[in-house]
Amino acid sequence: MRRLRRPRIDTGEVSDRWQPRLYLRLIVLGLLVAWAIAFILENRTQVHVHFVLATASVSLVWVILLALGVGLLGGILLAQLERRRRRRSHQAP
Repeated sequence: MRRLRRPRIDTGEVSDRWQPRLYLRLIVLGLLVAWAIAFILENRTQVHVHFVLATASVSLVWVILLALGVGLLGGILLAQLERRRRRRSHQAP
C-alpha cells in the first residue's frame, strides 16, 4: 500500500508571492463595502420628492444617489463643452 505524501511547500516561493499592495487594496475594498452598507442602512427612510409635475415617495438613499448621478453627468458634460471650446479657440487663426 502506497502512502500519500504531502507536497512540499517552498517557503522562498511563498514569500516571493507576498503582495502587500494587493492586501491593502482588499482591505480598502472591504472598508468601502462596509461603508456602503452602513450608508444604505442609515438612509433608508422614505421621503417625498416633489418634481415639477409629480411627487414620489422614495428611499432617501435613492434621492442621494440620483443627485450624485445628475451631478456627475452635469460635470462630465460641462467638461466636454469646455474642452470643445478650448480646442476650437486653438484652431482658429
